[in-house]
Amino acid sequence: MDTQSLKIPLDRVAVLIGKEGEVKLRIEGVQDVRLTIDSEEGDVVISGENSIAVYETIDIVKAIARGFHPAIALQLRNPVYTLSLLSIPDYVGKSRKYVQRMKGRVIGREGKARVMIEKMTATAISVYGKTIGIIGKVEDVTVARQAIEMLLEGAPHGNVYRWLEHKKREMIKREFEGRAM
Repeated sequence: MDTQSLKIPLDRVAVLIGKEGEVKLRIEGVQDVRLTIDSEEGDVVISGENSIAVYETIDIVKAIARGFHPAIALQLRNPVYTLSLLSIPDYVGKSRKYVQRMKGRVIGREGKARVMIEKMTATAISVYGKTIGIIGKVEDVTVARQAIEMLLEGAPHGNVYRWLEHKKREMIKREFEGRAM
């Protein structure tokens, strides 16, 4: 029996449990694990016979804790998908003012920057607290992460979008060349 524990924000406990426990039960069913959730402290204990399933479930729970919808988080069951987390203070320091400003840069006016990056990289992005989470296929997550890092380092949005378009063309070209062989 393998057991792992982690702490999640209290405001995300209800999302992890779901209406009438449906999210918790779904995760337990598809992953063949047991979730023990302390809704007072935000502690989550994941236990199961299969160590791989336990470790996959850690990422699923982390994704939900970082603001992702449970359906998106469950994509992490597929080994092609990955979760990447960026800590905004790692780029701008601990100043609340700068953290808020950088969250705004990544989200963009009316959410346009985040949506643009999601569309161009086929990923899902969540900006929650002091972190930015990305879920998608490994190569797509790498590109989305680089674009977000560029924004966090101060690059103009237009330059980031042009870079993303260039990367997308490269990826399409590689995919096409791979099929032609």
